[in-house]
Amino acid sequence: MDFIEPLVRHFLGIFFLMIGLQFSGRTLGLYQRMEFSHINYGERGSAPWWHRQIFNLFRGLILAVCVVRIFAEIDGWLGVFGWLYQWPVLLLGMVFMLASFASVNYLQAYMHDDWRSGIDAREDDRKLLTRGPFSRSRNPVFISVMVGQLGFFLAVPSVFSLVCLIAGVLVITRQAREEEKALARKFGAGFDDYRDRVPRWF
Repeated sequence: MDFIEPLVRHFLGIFFLMIGLQFSGRTLGLYQRMEFSHINYGERGSAPWWHRQIFNLFRGLILAVCVVRIFAEIDGWLGVFGWLYQWPVLLLGMVFMLASFASVNYLQAYMHDDWRSGIDAREDDRKLLTRGPFSRSRNPVFISVMVGQLGFFLAVPSVFSLVCLIAGVLVITRQAREEEKALARKFGAGFDDYRDRVPRWF
């Protein structure tokens, strides 16, 4: 535990910092090349807009907490569950987060030009993805993100990370329904057939 605990503590701060840098760099690069934003908040006050605001709030809090934990002892403020704060649990959380990172990147690369964050209301020639990982689940990216959220809870088992997990799962499941409504409007009978064949999650 003397070695594992500081390892996971430093890993978390670096991990979330790199996630932020990667997402920002990818978004800016796509915008400069494609000349439109791949990040879509939706109409102000709409359900997708609120989902994005909540997600960004928790993402910022998590990053701040994980970076501060490298330099200061704040676990007392987080409500750490001592009975779960054991090295096998912390390591499992780190493994889940790395698996989530790898699978999200794989899935976004698989989507290639069709990747969007949020609901893109523009009229374009995107096709409905139904092959590969999307032939087994309609929302594999969201599943991967939730695996990462579970991993964060295990890596810092606490009241804080439990609240983050619950909020994250609620936002993602609600956003999945909103995005599927948009896909149904865009692809019509094609999406209806896909929805009948492939489950939303597993």
